[in-house]
Amino acid sequence: MILVIGGTCAGKTEFVKKYFRLSDADILDASETENFQNAKCIRNYHILIQKLCKENADPLAFTERLIQENPDCIVITNEIGCGIIPLEKSERFWREACGKSSCLLAERAEKVIRIICGIPAVIKGECLWS
Repeated sequence: MILVIGGTCAGKTEFVKKYFRLSDADILDASETENFQNAKCIRNYHILIQKLCKENADPLAFTERLIQENPDCIVITNEIGCGIIPLEKSERFWREACGKSSCLLAERAEKVIRIICGIPAVIKGECLWS
């Protein structure tokens, strides 16, 4: 598994398409589908976590299942925990669930890449480019 993280509009999807040679058809948007078992790449994982939280489902159990069922997947998610702490309890719960899910993905991933201003930085695993 490969985890790609970064801020909103930081260039995560563009990086994945370029360096892993994926087309738009290869990238499933987690906010639009639930068929992740054979996906090459899933983007907007943080939105899926939000949906699971609203449904009172267990985001960590779902993430664990994804890791087991699709270990070669590339997961793209936003970093959402670096801003102001929300007043609303459900928003805090969602942010915490995103953080814990990202930690689980990072722990099990062979590579973790952080994208900042379109520039990739490998924070776990071997560098993919020179």
